Amino acid sequence: MEMASSRRTVDEIFDDFTARRAGIVRALTNDVDEFYVLCDPEKENLCLYGHPNETWEVNLPAEEVPPELPEPALGINFARDGMDRKDWLSLVAVHSDSWLISVAFYFGARLDRNERKRLFNLINDLPTVFEVVTGRKPVKEKPSADSGSKSRGSVKRSSDVQAVKSNPKLTEEVYEADEDEHNETLCGSCGGSYSADEFWIGCDICERWFHGKCVKITPAKAESIKQYKCPSCSLKRNRQ
Repeated sequence: MEMASSRRTVDEIFDDFTARRAGIVRALTNDVDEFYVLCDPEKENLCLYGHPNETWEVNLPAEEVPPELPEPALGINFARDGMDRKDWLSLVAVHSDSWLISVAFYFGARLDRNERKRLFNLINDLPTVFEVVTGRKPVKEKPSADSGSKSRGSVKRSSDVQAVKSNPKLTEEVYEADEDEHNETLCGSCGGSYSADEFWIGCDICERWFHGKCVKITPAKAESIKQYKCPSCSLKRNRQ
């Protein structure tokens, strides 16, 4: 567990992510015939690993408990002959996307909120393995999903984010769940209800939420704000 105990920077974690991702993409594209043969359904539970040197490996899961890293999906070989080849490769790609995110945020356990957001943004700018393997274009996310550290969309768990990225069909379902979770929230300025289609920002002092347009904060401006104070809290602080 030495790797988990040492703190890594965002850039180091992202470099590791891109290298592992490159290895997995190669396995599922350029080296796909070799990968297909290695995933023999007659063998035991096999996993697809991407390594920091941009190589890939099909192997049994790690024997140590707990493992040094989060484990990839087990038994990818068992479904090989029971599915269409393209569908099977797409399924492996989805699981690989999930694993890559798990590893990145495992290394990022000691990052602060802004660092985690930066790491997410860097990862989110890349096509997923699923998108590369299937040739599908990335789904354009609604503005609230990545519009400042205080936006409503950015409070999703990483598992939600990965579900959106690895399976475009889930996009609307995730946003609907997010909207249901926050539909009781009212804007501290105009009193309007929360909507996932609009950019919102939360005050770090009073913890109330506001439409970005009501407090004249754009998603781009929110990126540079480390601690947001709403107009009311800013006024109180100036009076002290």
